[in-house]
Amino acid sequence: MTESNLSSRLYPTRIDIPSEARSKIVVLLNQTLAATLDLKTQVKQAHWNVKGTDFYQLHELFDEIAGELEEFIDLVAERVTALGGYAMGTARMAVANSILPEYPVDILAGIEHVTALADRFAPYAKHLREAIDKTNELGDADTADLYTEVSRTIDKRLWFLEAHLQGSATNGAVATAKTQQPAVAR
Repeated sequence: MTESNLSSRLYPTRIDIPSEARSKIVVLLNQTLAATLDLKTQVKQAHWNVKGTDFYQLHELFDEIAGELEEFIDLVAERVTALGGYAMGTARMAVANSILPEYPVDILAGIEHVTALADRFAPYAKHLREAIDKTNELGDADTADLYTEVSRTIDKRLWFLEAHLQGSATNGAVATAKTQQPAVAR
């Protein structure tokens, strides 16, 4: 059986969502599973290889994020199988089906890893929001709710990553300019 057939194959279930809708939802969930597996491994890549003055904080943050993604992987895969689908959860399947770009291997500095991760969290977050809409349209409020739960956390983590970027070069220059202004007499 080919991978494309596996991603939409259904087993019998008593869940009352029509099989045509379940098949489409399972394909979408398997895309999400691939991207989530890929994102988790990319976050771990950053966790293992980050260097610089913010090493410890970023090392810990990346590990925490990877742990959250591991939980989402399980939620998504279990939803696939609950709908009667086949969870496509191997590393090779993830590589073949992920929407994310490959992680750069020539970076070390914390800010470079933060940027690379933010550049991956943004399209992943967009995918999740689109999946909320698609699963709602297909009549599966439970899967839409699962996507909403994941989306909320991913948006929060993207905010955390972007806060590091916003506090770097450009905002640092603004802060320096503010501290160099003459004091106002009272």
